[in-house]
Amino acid sequence: MSDFYQTGVVATFHRLGNVNIDKLEAELSWYSQERPIALVLPSLYRELQGEALKGIVRELSSVKYVKEVVVTLGPTSPEEFRYAKDFFSVLPQKTSIIWNSGPSLGDIYRSIEAEGLPIGEPGKGRSAWMAYGYILSRQEFHVIALHDCDILSYGKELLSRLCYPVANPNLDYDFCKGFYTRVTDRLHGRATRLLVTPLIRSLQKIIGYHPLLVFFDSFRYPLAGEFSMDIDMARINRIPGDWGLEVGVLAEIYRNTSLRRVCQVDIAENYEHKHQELSPGDASKGLHKMCVDISKSIFRTLASEGIIFSSGLFRTLIATYVRTAQDMLKRFEDDAAINGLYFDRHQESLAVDTFTHAIKEAAGIIMEDPLGVPLISSWDRVTSAIPDILMKIRTAVEEDNR
Repeated sequence: MSDFYQTGVVATFHRLGNVNIDKLEAELSWYSQERPIALVLPSLYRELQGEALKGIVRELSSVKYVKEVVVTLGPTSPEEFRYAKDFFSVLPQKTSIIWNSGPSLGDIYRSIEAEGLPIGEPGKGRSAWMAYGYILSRQEFHVIALHDCDILSYGKELLSRLCYPVANPNLDYDFCKGFYTRVTDRLHGRATRLLVTPLIRSLQKIIGYHPLLVFFDSFRYPLAGEFSMDIDMARINRIPGDWGLEVGVLAEIYRNTSLRRVCQVDIAENYEHKHQELSPGDASKGLHKMCVDISKSIFRTLASEGIIFSSGLFRTLIATYVRTAQDMLKRFEDDAAINGLYFDRHQESLAVDTFTHAIKEAAGIIMEDPLGVPLISSWDRVTSAIPDILMKIRTAVEEDNR
């Protein structure tokens, strides 16, 4: 059982006792009549071959409150796209597959780029963004929920708890972030435990009080890929197209809605999905690359808030981060000990060393180019430039799904 302690500036909803999933789903079925829910599943083709997504589809088959499932695919050939349509055809909900690498969507991406609007590189960010565009084109949804397709421990309770704070008009939140425990015989979640939290707290030590840093530090699991949001957030948010996606989404939520309309919810007793390789010697892949992108996203977001970064500040930040991360590492080691968990101090220390290098790499990039790759354009900007773009997206997706 979780505690009920509230921390930070966003409301936190815990798992308190046994959850009555039938009651929760019955309420969602009622609320979704007035506030229809669309579920976005960003998926790679290889995930269709894995056990995680098969389990997710089995669980979703008994969910009645989701009006439409929108699967947005990474790069796929025509044969793979046909396989994906067949794979998801077992779902009882209306299901639409977005073929991002298909010719129809390819033409739409090029038409947006022709207007000078950034669309990002192929990846989860761009795939999710196009799914939002399709959902907006339907003009019949109030809530968008999104979760990953590699969750081995998936249960339908995860989705119901994720949707509830936004779908329930008595709560009426604009954005809900999921959080969860990631523990097997050891602690997981290294990028959150040993990069994001110590980096944010190091920045607080150096910069002092800043509401954005307090906002980031309020989230129990800022890198969680699971969230739900009001449809208007999908219209106005801009998001990164790299591994900085989750932090970038939080930054846009901070800018575009009131803090009292943001919450986080404990969505799973435990959460197991694929683990990224650390890749300590190569900053172009694995957790190493992820942490470079995350650090860049944090620095650029703070720069947009008026924080001035200099080589001296970055040198101080790196030294402060190393000390803070080492202190956090000791806490996690002790936490593991009292719970009888395995703890590899060498691997944890190697992760801190790798993340230190990632911060240095990100700092160098920021010093050379403070703006960097622009964020993916918001849909209200795109529709202003191309008024009929949403109708074109809807037509293209429906034709692909015939």
